[in-house]
Amino acid sequence: MFFFAQVKEEEEDTTEYEYMFIEGDSVPQTIVNLNPVYILGDMKFASREDRIKYLILRRKTLKVYPYAKLAAERLDSLNARLESMKKKSDRNRYTKIIQKYIEGEFSEELKKMSRTEGQILVKLIHRQTGKTTFGLVKELRSGWRAFWYNTTASMFDISLKIPYDPKNVYEDYLIEDILQRSFKSGLLVKQKAAVEYNFYDLTDIWLDKKRNK
Repeated sequence: MFFFAQVKEEEEDTTEYEYMFIEGDSVPQTIVNLNPVYILGDMKFASREDRIKYLILRRKTLKVYPYAKLAAERLDSLNARLESMKKKSDRNRYTKIIQKYIEGEFSEELKKMSRTEGQILVKLIHRQTGKTTFGLVKELRSGWRAFWYNTTASMFDISLKIPYDPKNVYEDYLIEDILQRSFKSGLLVKQKAAVEYNFYDLTDIWLDKKRNK
């Protein structure tokens, strides 16, 4: 709903303002803050092989992103709960309970993942939490140490230290492209990432790299 108001200043000047009422808010606003929406063009591939590789990467990214999203949600809630506990014995008891819960929720699905899917998951966990999986395992205050060592036992060649780096790693840039397109189309539910990039800036970086080859 829109309405106008006039403010009289020193008898001779009047200033006109436009106000808006946002549904669910009783306070009138003069501006509306919107989340950024990327306008994405069609992907272009140098060869049929590149297109197939992209489609395979897309399938794997769509599969593992929900687990990275869930991991970030669990980590936030678990750490918040631990911080509210004063006694070390309570924290230790809660940690053991959560360890069993996490393993039950994630382990079986992760064991079904391929090596490349597991590596993409590690990168996306860094994107969503701001910390590498190795960093989470190292600091581990919430039972994740046993969780990660148990669930990656069949994937020893996966590096838990690899960060998400779409500025310097082309595959990571393609993963970001896949995510942005999937958020826009509704295939994936977007979760605010701890490590965020401007997708247009990333695209310019990789276009420049291709031109300078």
